[in-house]
Amino acid sequence: MPQETLLKVENLKAAIEGKEILRGVSLEIKAGEVHAVMGPNGSGKSTLAHAIMGHPKYEISSGKVVFRGRDMAGLAPDKRAREGIFLGFQYPTAIPGVSVSNFLRAAIKGLRGEEVPVKDFRLKLMAKMAQLGIPKEFLARYVNDGFSGGEKKRCEILQLLVTEPKLAVLDETDSGLDIDALKTVAAGINSFAGPGVGVLLITHYQRLLNYIKPHFVHVIIGGRIVKSGGPELARKLEDKGYDWLLEPQPTPPPLEEVKK
Repeated sequence: MPQETLLKVENLKAAIEGKEILRGVSLEIKAGEVHAVMGPNGSGKSTLAHAIMGHPKYEISSGKVVFRGRDMAGLAPDKRAREGIFLGFQYPTAIPGVSVSNFLRAAIKGLRGEEVPVKDFRLKLMAKMAQLGIPKEFLARYVNDGFSGGEKKRCEILQLLVTEPKLAVLDETDSGLDIDALKTVAAGINSFAGPGVGVLLITHYQRLLNYIKPHFVHVIIGGRIVKSGGPELARKLEDKGYDWLLEPQPTPPPLEEVKK
């Protein structure tokens, strides 16, 4: 049975405040696949994540973001979330006055369009918290308010596991994590990944990919994907850095050929 194409980014060009950042990015993620996007600072990685989610500050000048066969053009971020796209932020925002428990329940209600039975919500939430090593007291705290870097990222992965999207776009989830927090967050992502869903990991470093094995790795430099390959590409970047890719490179093969 053929895999469903979850996300198809077609020749996407995007700008912010009149400055073009993405200069023609194409990417396809099928159900069951984990893709990693790597690149130096300012290369367009986070812009790609925000453009997929429909952030209003990013102007799409050409190209498409198609999710499960539907063109996302003109669709607001909350509508894209209801379609099944989840975005994990590099710098999660604090929401003083809103507890983690109330936030998560409201998020599920917003996605489903109906109230969640308290018992079902509680059972699911406690199971996911145990999986991530999050204590019960965490639920009464205000979202990301006074959280450490590791707590913020655990909170985001908890949101991911509880809301159960079809596609997780994770923007530098490993940023600011010590090794123990990294292992816990990676285990949470691995428990989400699998048949029927897709993951797009955006990262600077190989270290996250030591714990989450991607099917495909893409390198973005100057707003373009300059090279695609398998997990070995990330290891090569760890050894050689990005400078070798700044030299003239042949046009990367179509992703269909990479998959062969």
